[in-house]
Amino acid sequence: MAVAVLGGLAVFSVSTSVFPHYSLNHDEAVYLQQAAMLLDGQLVLRPPVEDVFRPWFFVDDGGRLYAKYAPVPAAMFALGRLLGGYRLALVAIAAGNLVLVSAVVREVFDRRTGLLAAAFVLASPLFLLDSAVFLPYAPTTLLNLSFAYAYLRADRLGDRRLAALAGAAIGLAFFARPYTAVLFAAPFVVHACWRLWGDWRARLPRLASTAILGLAGVGLALAYNAVLTGSPWLFPYEAFAPLDGLGFGRRALLGHGVDYTPALALRANREVLWVFFSEWFVGGLAGMTLAALGVVAVTRRGWSARPAALAGLFLSIAVGNGYFWGNRNILGDLSVAGDGLIGALGPYYHFDLLLPAAAFAAVGGITVATTVREIAHDHLAPRPARAVLLTTLLLGTVVLGGVTAAHADTHVEDNMEVTRTYERAYVPFEGGPPANALVLLPTPYGEWLNHPFQPLRNEPDFDGRAVYAIDDRPFAVADAFPDRRLYRYTYRGPWAPYDGSPMTARLQPVDDVAGRAVHVETTVGVPDGAVGVTARVATDEGGDYYVAPTLDEELDIRLVVTEGAVRLHGDVTPVGDGTLGVTGRDAVRLTIFVDFGAGDGLTYRLDLPVDASAGVTRALSPRVEWCRDARTCGGEAAYVPETAPAGVSIRTTMAAADQSG
Repeated sequence: MAVAVLGGLAVFSVSTSVFPHYSLNHDEAVYLQQAAMLLDGQLVLRPPVEDVFRPWFFVDDGGRLYAKYAPVPAAMFALGRLLGGYRLALVAIAAGNLVLVSAVVREVFDRRTGLLAAAFVLASPLFLLDSAVFLPYAPTTLLNLSFAYAYLRADRLGDRRLAALAGAAIGLAFFARPYTAVLFAAPFVVHACWRLWGDWRARLPRLASTAILGLAGVGLALAYNAVLTGSPWLFPYEAFAPLDGLGFGRRALLGHGVDYTPALALRANREVLWVFFSEWFVGGLAGMTLAALGVVAVTRRGWSARPAALAGLFLSIAVGNGYFWGNRNILGDLSVAGDGLIGALGPYYHFDLLLPAAAFAAVGGITVATTVREIAHDHLAPRPARAVLLTTLLLGTVVLGGVTAAHADTHVEDNMEVTRTYERAYVPFEGGPPANALVLLPTPYGEWLNHPFQPLRNEPDFDGRAVYAIDDRPFAVADAFPDRRLYRYTYRGPWAPYDGSPMTARLQPVDDVAGRAVHVETTVGVPDGAVGVTARVATDEGGDYYVAPTLDEELDIRLVVTEGAVRLHGDVTPVGDGTLGVTGRDAVRLTIFVDFGAGDGLTYRLDLPVDASAGVTRALSPRVEWCRDARTCGGEAAYVPETAPAGVSIRTTMAAADQSG
């Protein structure tokens, strides 16, 4: 219990300090969105506007949205929310996993080995970091460990109730992550068959209760499929991406695909297993050596069924995951060490491998300590013998602890770099979003919500303090929420948190005006050294050019949009006739280039959403950017007044002509 409490506190600390804005794996938002839906009694979302409210990894099924993942991990997170906060679920799951590791290993070996195995799991960077995020691996392991403990104890005591509990646990694990549960259960299924061979009349009723309740979990998963996808055999996972599954051949997910051959599987999974033991398991290679010594020690004693079942997890998890191309994806570029999500969160598909690795490392550690003690007692007096044993234990602790601390520090720092970037990016939402807000979000990774902006999630009924929508159909979204104040979230620098970008962000209030015409008054700064200023106005119909005949510290421009036309006035003159057509819903783009000569300059850019389809002209406040290279404008070059260099400034006001005259 002490190890469990310590582990729960450690995971809470990591979750709140290293992942306060969540991790690089955006699946966290999927599970938290699901958890909120379950608390609201919903399995699907029904957004008020199509195409702009689809969360990451949700299936779009004719006006309703549902997650590609099963709801079991989300339900476990939801229980934490009921107790006071989602992160409390992480604490409980981590503590439960440590208790169950100790209990399972105690059933196979002894109490001392179980305690040491739990300590080894706690000290493993894979456990600490992956238990601190809202991903399904630690929750599914909790169910798998519950199955293993109940199964082994029922086998020893002949208890049918524990056998039924084992079946229920593995059934839920199957519902949560089917393939993970199958790989974990496989060695125990072999063990059960072996036990039946010995005395099937006595053991069949007990094992049948495990099997029946396990199959009930399978039935529950199939029923869930039927409700969401219309077929019990079509999992939401497959409905989202038919080629994102098990097997060899062409595998693909959202445009990313490979020919997943057995040779590629072998190479990728060899790399994953090496990374697991060398960086993410306690002590790195020293811990792996202890696990190998543990296997040797058990071999010398002679294998029995229980240790063999536990050791079988090495085979089922390692070999079975080779059949899943996801292990290739987490590696990123195979030629670059630590590339991909494995560098931040480790080989998380192998999370269950912590159990056998820690168990046999504990056996190896105790074997080494016992051997040293026996040799010392045979050759030394009691006092020197105790000193030798104590020195050996301290040296082993220092080696394991030092290697573990070095690896953990590296991985924590990698994630902290991402978190520091997140902290800058989410400054506009410190203390929560504005009340009754409707926030338009950019789409750096495609037309998704919560990818990457995981903290900016909608309530299931789209009635929270803020509503978030993709900035793609702004007029439709504004019309769907007429009583909310409109904002636009923008940031400066490409969205690459692992590289320390973006550097800053802004939550820009957006006005919605309509009238006979819309006037956008714009004043931009002209820094010292400028030799000329040109402007271009563009719509779907083309573009017009303007030049500034004189230069001053500031340039004043008035963009006038009427039904059918857009024109610039002020400190610029047109190169041509200066009249550009605009029809329907369009985006009017104003680009102002300040030339410093010799190919140097800066660009101001305003993107103005316009609707000229209803007999009046309607517009929303423009997105405002500035950039040194015009190619970097277009969503990742927000103008943030507090961080702009000297001479760079943009001020805009907007009004309808019948309001301002």
